[in-house]
Amino acid sequence: MPFIPHTEEDVRQMLEVIGASSIDNLFDEIPAELRIDGLQKVPSGIGEMEVSRIMQERAVQDGGALNFIGAGAYEHHIPAAVWEVATRGEFYSAYTPYQAEASQGTLQLLYEYQTMMASLMGMDVSNASLYDGASALAEAILMAVRANRGSKFRRVLVPGALHPVYRKVAHALTHRQDIELIEIPFDGGTGLTNIAALDQYQGEGITAVVINQPNFFGQLEATDTITDWAHASKALVIAVVNPLAMSLLKPPGQWGKQGADIACGEGQPLGAPLSSGGPYYGFMTCKQATIRQMPGRIVGRTVDMDGKLGYALTLQAREQHIRRSKATSNICTNQGLVVTASTIYMSIMGAKGLQQVASACHSNLRKLIAGVQKISGVRVRFAGPAFHEVVLELDCEVAGISRSMSAHGIQAGYDLVDEYPGLQRCLLVCVTETKTDTDINKYIELLERVVRLQSEIPCPVKPKFA
Repeated sequence: MPFIPHTEEDVRQMLEVIGASSIDNLFDEIPAELRIDGLQKVPSGIGEMEVSRIMQERAVQDGGALNFIGAGAYEHHIPAAVWEVATRGEFYSAYTPYQAEASQGTLQLLYEYQTMMASLMGMDVSNASLYDGASALAEAILMAVRANRGSKFRRVLVPGALHPVYRKVAHALTHRQDIELIEIPFDGGTGLTNIAALDQYQGEGITAVVINQPNFFGQLEATDTITDWAHASKALVIAVVNPLAMSLLKPPGQWGKQGADIACGEGQPLGAPLSSGGPYYGFMTCKQATIRQMPGRIVGRTVDMDGKLGYALTLQAREQHIRRSKATSNICTNQGLVVTASTIYMSIMGAKGLQQVASACHSNLRKLIAGVQKISGVRVRFAGPAFHEVVLELDCEVAGISRSMSAHGIQAGYDLVDEYPGLQRCLLVCVTETKTDTDINKYIELLERVVRLQSEIPCPVKPKFA
């Protein structure tokens, strides 16, 4: 927002026009006990040079560490052209393209995004994004409940190895609508969904089954088996996937005999930096049969009265356009700028480039696994194929290991114990294409040294049910 200064005379004249004696008089409905005389902890103004110096010093504190944390937010190389184009005024300042005649450029970009995302997922149609990956899953669950009219019980099976934040957000957005989320446990030896646990829900009126690929631990699920089980049980399948991984793995549209019905997830791996937590965006794709239940914006391609190609928003069943109770979504935020960056990123990389990035992630993960398995006191917790994340089980507390490695400039990974009490002393480590052999060797060597030093200090044993 631009700074528009007002002189005292300007303020006096404006107050006279509206009949107020003072600015304080404009806010007289605020009780006196809630007012403050000033911002006590905000320092007085300083010059531009001093502000720049402070920000530079803070930026130095915030950067420089080798990052091996993933857990839903991933560090990938982003070509310089991506944000150079995305932050041009045409995209950076563009608002929601409700007026098609004034927004053809933005609409065409979103149409291209939808086309690429639907192709990547092996699905029929994509929307033009949602708020983030977690809320996209919640929206997918609501969508599945609306679409599966043959199911009366509104029960959805959710894997225990799903991202814990996704599970919490999904619960927050669905439990007041009488939708029951039933958690399916994962196998302690493989980290995969316990397929045998599904049998007890056979014929129990399950509305939908959520499958994540890869799961939160980086393990690759038996998507074909679970998809066919769900469809045999007359349930819809909701895929929650890493979009980059889908350039290398079987896409949701090809799972099992019929493919998943809905595919969603977080779009951040496609051209969005970590940026201290966002903004990111959620993507959603589906089969043609459920398109009218899809939330968010959908851009369609058409021709005008003169036969010229054009683009327009279509199927806008959101609360701005119809009654709130009839809307397919009550979350109206659209992360259009980040979607713009993803569109440019996918255009630059192409199908082959995305595959190369995903393959490099997998190759680097194998290198790290081969190295850490030689360290005494470190084990790979789950066997089986994985994609750019692995769970390491340590002989000592993860918190101490992480602090020591952080002091040496390496972010070791994500401690799983808070979200998964059964995985004490387990560290989720992520390796992407950004890590060189030198980076990986540095991680392995430092982990070995820190684990050895920690092993010389007696480790406190936490009570199992603390």
